[in-house]
Amino acid sequence: MINSSSDNVKKLGSINRRMFITGSLKFLVMIGLVSRLFFLQVKENKKYLTLSDKNRIREWKLAPVRGEFHDYFGNVIAGNFEAYQLHVIPEQVEDFRYVIYRLKDLLELSEKEFQKVLKKKNEIKPWETLIVSDNLDWNKFSKINNHLYDLNGVKPVISISRNYPFGDNFTHVLGYVSQANEKDIENNEVVKKNFVPGLKIGKVGLEKSFENQLIGTNDIERYEVNAYGRRISQLEFQKGEKGKTLKLTVDVEIQKLSNELLKDQAGSICVMDIFTGEIIAMHSSPSFDPNLFVFGISQDDWQIIRNDPMKPLVNKTLQGNYSPGSTIKPIVALSALENGIINKNFTVKCTGKTEMYGQTYHCWKKEGHGFVSLRNAMKQSCDTYFYEISRRLGVDKLSETAKKFGLGEKVFGDLFNIEKKGLIPNTEWKKNALGKGWLLGETMITGIGQGYIQTTPIQLCLMTAQIANGGYKIYPKIIYGDENKNQPEDKYTPLYQNSKNIKIIQDAMFGSTNEVMGTSYRSRIDDLKYQFAGKTGTAQVKKITERDRELDLKTFEIPYEERDHALYIAYGPYINPRYALSVLVEHGGNGSTTAAPMAKKLFKLIIDRHQLRESINNKKYLEI
Repeated sequence: MINSSSDNVKKLGSINRRMFITGSLKFLVMIGLVSRLFFLQVKENKKYLTLSDKNRIREWKLAPVRGEFHDYFGNVIAGNFEAYQLHVIPEQVEDFRYVIYRLKDLLELSEKEFQKVLKKKNEIKPWETLIVSDNLDWNKFSKINNHLYDLNGVKPVISISRNYPFGDNFTHVLGYVSQANEKDIENNEVVKKNFVPGLKIGKVGLEKSFENQLIGTNDIERYEVNAYGRRISQLEFQKGEKGKTLKLTVDVEIQKLSNELLKDQAGSICVMDIFTGEIIAMHSSPSFDPNLFVFGISQDDWQIIRNDPMKPLVNKTLQGNYSPGSTIKPIVALSALENGIINKNFTVKCTGKTEMYGQTYHCWKKEGHGFVSLRNAMKQSCDTYFYEISRRLGVDKLSETAKKFGLGEKVFGDLFNIEKKGLIPNTEWKKNALGKGWLLGETMITGIGQGYIQTTPIQLCLMTAQIANGGYKIYPKIIYGDENKNQPEDKYTPLYQNSKNIKIIQDAMFGSTNEVMGTSYRSRIDDLKYQFAGKTGTAQVKKITERDRELDLKTFEIPYEERDHALYIAYGPYINPRYALSVLVEHGGNGSTTAAPMAKKLFKLIIDRHQLRESINNKKYLEI
């Protein structure tokens, strides 16, 4: 009995201990659950509320509205239009195969287009947006909207895309936009911040140079979705800012005429205000339609552009390095005058050729020009005269004057990353670059714009403008207003030592165009309103052999790629100069018959539009 009673007491104690332990554990679990619930509902309230909202509320960033480009008169030369796009996010699609085949039928995609979409899908992550089409017509866009109930994960999007209303007229000025790639996004924080699938950004030209100002900021749309991810209602719409609209100094009408004049030819035309440096026209030919690149250029179109022997992708105005030919002669003469090597009465006898250390240097006129002074030498473009004065002058002094007038340096600074500097050679350059000493014969051919010397068409235009304005430094600009950062306060610095020397050169250029025997006499305009002064140039692209001289072939008889380049520089009106221009036609033969007639047509339009341009200026001053 005693043992039995003792066992019962032990059992009871054991049970009590177990109950205590179990109760304690329950209590601890309860405390843990309460604590956890308190933590989740109170402490972590904001976090889980946010996560809940993320499941319920979606945010959609729309493509920013890109700023426009206008010409001087307010014409839109790069604008925007509404583009209808179709996006699909693969991970949000329950049955991708079904959806994509439905879209193929609804959009009437060809097999090639369909395979292209499938290829894109395989190249992206499941959560990334697949752009099925970025430029749907309204009918197909409406059809998709009517079938959205059956197309889970499909998003019709109204986006903003670029449009170039003047086609190929401004391609080499503006450039073009195309879809941003990974490199574009990685290298530009502004693009990364505003990126949405299908975003178009500037690839070349001013579109690229001013990308950060043009891009704008995103519209943001917030909306509520159901458990299946379908939109229920819009909650908020945050309007983004449109990109900055930039006004250029160019004139659409003069730009269009430049394009027409160079039709079917390779070359460049530049027109500049000789006092403000404003670019009135800047065209490179051949060009191409930038609209082709906006939604991705087709392989056929790309091959046509890329394989064109006239190289439409090259901006000849800024990238083309050409021998200036006789258009350099005004600078050679000015340098000789400034350095006291000659005066305006200095005379040379031209017999058609000059012998120097066993080398023969020919004048373009076989029988020679006889005795010529500076004015007649410029008028008739006598090579012998310029051989002699450049020999006396030396290449280093010539180089100094040429650089002073804008040759051998980028005209727009860093504005266009493709712009070339050209080359104005001197003795130090040859020693450093080629490891050889300078030769006298090289000075002589430099004096007629051949040899190592290389210039761009925009440099020749600037050089001419600074001769025309009386010899004062100007800083060319193509962006109207405060956007131009290239122009310091100390503009209009004299580039001459004696202003009389500039007047001598201006008078000689007048004779070259407006007097009998002048090389561009046939392109003159007698009406003083339009009268201009200029200088022709012909740049050799291959060495002329004795056999070539004997054959004396006409331009059309020479293979295209062996023909000389034709150049012309001019300014007008002569009495009160305001505009300068340069014309270059690749393999155009000679400046007098090919390039100068273009200048004649240009000056008529340029001068006629001058009053319209001035009225804009006057309006601006009145507003100030």
